[in-house]
Amino acid sequence: MSEASKPAILIVGGLGFLGRFLALHIHENNLASEVRIVDKLLPQLAWLAPEFSEACSQDKFVQADASREQSFSRIFDRANGAQFDYVINCGGESRVSQPEDVYRLRSYALSMALGKESARRGIRAFIECSTATIYKSDSSPCKEDAKVKFWYPLAKWKYQAETDLRKIPDLNLCILRFPHVYGEYDTGLLTTVMCMGRAYKELDKPVYFLKTGDQPMNTVYVKDAVRAMWTAAEWRASKGTISPDDESTPIAFNIVDHNKTTKGHLAEGLKKTFGVEYNFIGTMMTQMVKLNLEEIMDDMNEEALQVWAEIVNKKNIQRPGPISPFLEKEFLRDSDLSIDGSLFEQTTGFKYERPTLSDNWIQPVVDSFERLGWWP
Repeated sequence: MSEASKPAILIVGGLGFLGRFLALHIHENNLASEVRIVDKLLPQLAWLAPEFSEACSQDKFVQADASREQSFSRIFDRANGAQFDYVINCGGESRVSQPEDVYRLRSYALSMALGKESARRGIRAFIECSTATIYKSDSSPCKEDAKVKFWYPLAKWKYQAETDLRKIPDLNLCILRFPHVYGEYDTGLLTTVMCMGRAYKELDKPVYFLKTGDQPMNTVYVKDAVRAMWTAAEWRASKGTISPDDESTPIAFNIVDHNKTTKGHLAEGLKKTFGVEYNFIGTMMTQMVKLNLEEIMDDMNEEALQVWAEIVNKKNIQRPGPISPFLEKEFLRDSDLSIDGSLFEQTTGFKYERPTLSDNWIQPVVDSFERLGWWP
């Protein structure tokens, strides 16, 4: 394919975990004629590892708040006067335990503003990155049309954006719902638990988990997640306009590996990597713990953060990075994250390069932090 015939890509939230790996995937495989990365944060402040320096270079970057209409000309306008082919929204508020207004303004408003502008400009594919933490637990993995029950306000506003994006006329929309995305440089929940494992190893104490080891917490590797985004964009662009009455063409997809990951996989991963023991307290004891959750969480976090600070200091880490064992209370109100991703594979032909967890799946994440000098 000639350079000029390759699609031009706009990545919003392009310095976040998914966004930077998407930019790297496009760069390494020479997939685009032009890439523009938009983020509110400057690259110098985004904790980027060296391997992202070319993919997220300054000449591709625009600092802007993409939820504000006055930013649209800087975000969307290209030097050659043409439109971007694909707009991929990896942005929005990713932290839990924030006030509802934060999600409404930083996630919902962002998605709606981008969706309306993409429709107005005739963008060939608009990919909305959403979450699978919207489903009500069921005895079998949830398909895309399963009943919803929002885990957190974050999920509620992501789903509201999905719902209202569907109502925008002429928007070539595709929605991807992700479970726990893991991989190098992740600073989300799974890394928080890894930090807890390291802290509890130092304390010579077992890590206690709520519920049981067979509780589902499905996963996808970050490089598969961004490959799925690219596949979704190509597929959606090939479909053109889809009538609102067309029920035969899906536009929302679960993205999940074949591992059927559970809390037991996470606990075993911690044991293999750090040598830390673990226990599951069971369903009945979990209900009792939740009656006194705030106090228990405060004590846990205080103990873990204290030892974390000590081992960081002992290793003389000057710039510890955005990782710690501090666990938000909302994470302990989790449900079973069990989703069925077969629709995306059947519809687009997508194949996962890492369909199951490797035996040492936690170690590469720890190694990535050690390379940056963050890991104690």
